[in-house]
Amino acid sequence: MKKIIAMLMAGAMTVSLTACAAAGGAADAGAASGSASGDTIRIGVFEPSTGDSASGGKKEILGMQYANAETPTVEVGGKTYNVELVMADNGSSADKAPSAASELVGKDVSLVLGSYGSGVSMAGGPKFEEAGLAAIGVTCTNPNVTAGNDYYFRICFLDNFQADVLANFAMDKFQAKKAYCLGENGNEYDQGLCVFFKQVFEAAGGEVITDSFPTNNSDFTSYLNKAKSEGADVIFTPVSIAYAKQIMEQAASLDIGIPFLGSDTLDDNMVLEATKDTNLQLYVSTFYQEGGSETFDKGIKDYINNNSAAMTANGGNDTISAVTAMGYDAYYVALEAIKAAGSGDKAAIKGAIPGVKYDGVSGSIAFDEIGDAVRDTAYIKTADTASGTWAFEKVQTGSGSK
Repeated sequence: MKKIIAMLMAGAMTVSLTACAAAGGAADAGAASGSASGDTIRIGVFEPSTGDSASGGKKEILGMQYANAETPTVEVGGKTYNVELVMADNGSSADKAPSAASELVGKDVSLVLGSYGSGVSMAGGPKFEEAGLAAIGVTCTNPNVTAGNDYYFRICFLDNFQADVLANFAMDKFQAKKAYCLGENGNEYDQGLCVFFKQVFEAAGGEVITDSFPTNNSDFTSYLNKAKSEGADVIFTPVSIAYAKQIMEQAASLDIGIPFLGSDTLDDNMVLEATKDTNLQLYVSTFYQEGGSETFDKGIKDYINNNSAAMTANGGNDTISAVTAMGYDAYYVALEAIKAAGSGDKAAIKGAIPGVKYDGVSGSIAFDEIGDAVRDTAYIKTADTASGTWAFEKVQTGSGSK
């Protein structure tokens, strides 16, 4: 089934999300059997701690680290095992991802979590498949991450769903008839989302203008002015954190006055900071919003505020990122898979993952026949420019809202 879907999607856009990192110890290399070693079961963390999207990645790892601090052991077969997180930096780069994946394969991990970034997930995925090692994606949203790879699963929604959500939101909220889409040239994540958004928006009778900017571009004036002169009702820009920050800052100085829509990558406190004390309107689709779980919110804030490394990884404040909540949930899904397998054996764990069901802070998690999460809603939140915080807007499906 996955091979068929991979063929059907071969012409579709793929992704280049990026992310992840944080402080964390690396385990010594052991036998690459992916079984419990002594009293320890190792979980690989395949995330970028360097590169363009390290800000988001550090926040994703932060959720895993908090969960590991909260629940550092797992009961398997009547025996308690310590759970160790083993880090590998994929550098936010599809070129570096295969070697990072191979690094984890050689470190006796029983399964892998990550990555923040669909491009790196797709680049590293074949290494996990070759080794018979299961990986659970956390926020890698491109459909091609799991298609064609029986060893890759994920707990997040997909880009085609996310674009559907945002297109419908634009029409519901703003009665938008014309949209301007802006992404990085050659970036599979940006371009894929723009393609999906255009399909949905135009199918509903709207008009979409698309533009691409070159890598390392820093001046977005001409693009923003074009959106305004063309009479766009909304601007959809599913770009990386660094580009989004620049776009928000420049849009504020130009007084563009058009609502911005952003994908999950814009759900970051660096982007939020760029909107503070401006007249910008920014709405993002994401996986979690503060207030969704009082217990989790209190716990992670305490963890951040009492841990200088965690505070630094979170960008210097205790704003909760949705990817942190997703990293937290991914860790507990991994524990459920280990318990269901009844061992730390990588083959047994891979076989157990499809049957795992878990009620996380980001919602109920289960897997379909492809290995994708069964999810039908996304959070929409907006930047409160006066307070510098995110404000909940609504929970939205592809065809409506709650």
